[in-house]
Amino acid sequence: MAESYRRSHWGHAVFVLPYLTIFALLLAFPLFWSVWLSLHKVDLFGPGRFVGLGNYARVLADPVFLQAFRNTVVFVALSVPTLVALGLFLALALNRTTRAASFLRGLFFSSSVLSVAIVTLIWRFVFIPGEGLMPLIFEQLGLQPINFLSTAGWSLFSVGVATVWWCIGLPMMLFLAALQQIPGDLYEAAALDNASPWRVLTRITLPSIARTVMLVTVIQIVMQFQLFGQAHLMTNGGPSGTSRPLVMYIYEVGFVRWDVGKGAAASELLFLIILCAAMVQYVVSTRKPEVAE
Repeated sequence: MAESYRRSHWGHAVFVLPYLTIFALLLAFPLFWSVWLSLHKVDLFGPGRFVGLGNYARVLADPVFLQAFRNTVVFVALSVPTLVALGLFLALALNRTTRAASFLRGLFFSSSVLSVAIVTLIWRFVFIPGEGLMPLIFEQLGLQPINFLSTAGWSLFSVGVATVWWCIGLPMMLFLAALQQIPGDLYEAAALDNASPWRVLTRITLPSIARTVMLVTVIQIVMQFQLFGQAHLMTNGGPSGTSRPLVMYIYEVGFVRWDVGKGAAASELLFLIILCAAMVQYVVSTRKPEVAE
């Protein structure tokens, strides 16, 4: 009996072995190798030299890193609330069973399936000076056109607009799924009590989807801290680094300047930020709801 039990467990291990192999090769090994690189002064052409936390000290003392970190925090602070609020608004507006609502849901979600190259190409046509859509609108209104992609302050704004347009589909669909799980009896009882739409929203809808709001917020924080493609293709981090995000800084340090140890240290700092956000999601998702007495 014991022999059969052990054999059954080994059989289960065979089924998970392919996943464990891929996990070890593509996730676990690169993670530990990156930690090793971050503790060494190394490039891709030599064995490297152990420097301990020296790379982290160099990163934290680098004004370019501090600027990239500030850009990323500002970008996340502005884009994440916009994505959450706009995604919730669209979900509330399109939580219908009509054909028009179904068409609009597909239309708003369609941008999410595009590649970053196509998204940035579309929005470069909108913001590009001279013949872009925004300069033409400014000229028709009699206003001085703004060079959105090469003006400090506006370049990061332009990247944010493109990102919100690209990523809005996922929050909307998650909120729609959560809204459709709310029992209809609650709304019927509210209608019998002549509750106002605002009261229904604040007392029924939002409390019922509170976990989804937190989930969407954490997902978007994790995603937007990894900003790279939009900034790289639209502004190349300019002007003067005012739209350079953390991932672009890591790319430039590690693969342009070949300072792999310093780039790995910066990537580990970014990993710690994302890990904290993921831990918040885990704590919130595993918390048991309180049962009313």
